[in-house]
Amino acid sequence: MEILKQRRTIRKYQQKDISPDLLNDLLDSAFRASTVGNMQVYSVIVTRDADRKAKLAPAHFNQPMVQTAPVVLTFCIDLRRFSKWCEQRKAIPGYNNLEWFVTGSVDALLAAQTFCVAAEEKGLGICYLGTTTYNPQMIIEALELPELVFPITTVTVGWPAEEPAQVDRLPLEAIIHEETYHDYTPDDIDRLYAYKESLSENKQFILENNKETLAQVFTDVRYKKEDNEVMSKNLWNVMKKQGF
Repeated sequence: MEILKQRRTIRKYQQKDISPDLLNDLLDSAFRASTVGNMQVYSVIVTRDADRKAKLAPAHFNQPMVQTAPVVLTFCIDLRRFSKWCEQRKAIPGYNNLEWFVTGSVDALLAAQTFCVAAEEKGLGICYLGTTTYNPQMIIEALELPELVFPITTVTVGWPAEEPAQVDRLPLEAIIHEETYHDYTPDDIDRLYAYKESLSENKQFILENNKETLAQVFTDVRYKKEDNEVMSKNLWNVMKKQGF
């Protein structure tokens, strides 16, 4: 519990390898995570090779940890393996659709987070790369992913070379709803976001971006509507190319 409460994202790593035995043990533990129908419709691509990392880096906007981490893990939705099993056992699979894309996402993300908790318990540091779904086609090409296999999240992992401060989190009352969903009043929003808005680093973000509020930094700079729509269209198109 203490490890979970004290966790932080690590982006800088020691130039020290992770042994195959340790990595496989962590992944073996991760694969005990819950999975729909005990089907395990996910696969994990382990990248250690420097040239392969260099091919992946542009898809992740060349964030340095892609090439400096000893291991990069790409967690993929994988309906290919299960469909092939069905076909070889005289069964007709019907998993090339949106429902199973979502199901595969859930399976893969449960495994990814379980891996991260196990890795941190062993003293390793991790960083999730949210860029995986921004440029899926580039990742598909770099990792040679076939039809019905789709990258959904990427995790860099290594021995920490930093101990950054923890980032803020919303209070429990912002997220927990007892029995039914209770919508937020304007006063609730003011109260629940007050601490986040009071932080000096967030005030600095507002100044640096010449904005009036922190929310505008998110909507006008970091995650703009027009960018979201372009990436959504691209995601949908690549999903179809991959057979979904």
